[in-house]
Amino acid sequence: MVKEIERYGIPIVHMATITTISESVGANRIVPTIAIPYPVGNPNISDAEELALRRRLVKNAVDGLATEITETTQFE
Repeated sequence: MVKEIERYGIPIVHMATITTISESVGANRIVPTIAIPYPVGNPNISDAEELALRRRLVKNAVDGLATEITETTQFE
């Protein structure tokens, strides 16, 4: 589905903990996340640290949307 959406000119960022699966389904822009039970969070850190972590992940995703790519790219 990712490839079909991008074929219409809509960029997609796939945020995933297992990036090899993202690659296998055809995602072109990938943001690696934290862990399977908490992909965009970490209950073992303070609230302030978790907020900073989430902001970093979202910023990476937005940067990925704005980046022109020619092959599968991971934004870390």
